[in-house]
Amino acid sequence: MLRAGTEARDLAAAVGVDTKTVDRWISGRTPHRRSRLAVAEALGEEEATLWPSARPDQAAGAPAISEVVGAYAHRADIPQDLWVSLLSGARERIDLLGYAYPFVLELMPDAARRIATKATGGVSVRMAFADPDCAHVLERDALEQLNGSLPGRIRNALSYLDNLTSMDNVTIGLHQIHLYNAIYRFDDQMIVTPYLYRARGYQHPALHLRKLTSHGIFESFAEQLTEIWATVRPLEA
Repeated sequence: MLRAGTEARDLAAAVGVDTKTVDRWISGRTPHRRSRLAVAEALGEEEATLWPSARPDQAAGAPAISEVVGAYAHRADIPQDLWVSLLSGARERIDLLGYAYPFVLELMPDAARRIATKATGGVSVRMAFADPDCAHVLERDALEQLNGSLPGRIRNALSYLDNLTSMDNVTIGLHQIHLYNAIYRFDDQMIVTPYLYRARGYQHPALHLRKLTSHGIFESFAEQLTEIWATVRPLEA
């Protein structure tokens, strides 16, 4: 309504209802489909845009929505407790894919030791960082206006992991893929941060996902992680 420059009384007249009915719609009530279509036409919008809940795949309980546990405007908005609980709660796998992500290794003073303990307990740990010498890193550095610091940030993150490279169940490697998002998977939950043009890592939005189906949004990112991991060159111990 704001975009169309329409007041409640104008929309009510266009649709053939009273203003109080429009007020109830604005407050969250979903109208009957005939009214939804009339409102969409009056405002020049799609019905599904105005009332996503009217779509079966967007209704409460639908896997497409239920797999999204949380959404954050910025990665920096994710509570530290969530990161810690995901890391601590992993029982089968920890897969981390990004450019540098030193923040993951700085969540707790003993993050590297905790990861080592997970691996000793049988958890598969895979961590892929960008090759600091590849062209894509220089491109990402320029996009994020990091003034040449990204290669150093990657090497700094790797320095946290010196004691992990020779451990069983731990694979640390480098990729040369131009990423469009970072993926941090902990069993059947993950944090995904889609990249925004010229935004820095902590500024990107983030989704907290949990797997409910083999055909959902979680699996789409999991498949991407698998494809990229096939290109990773493991670091030598």
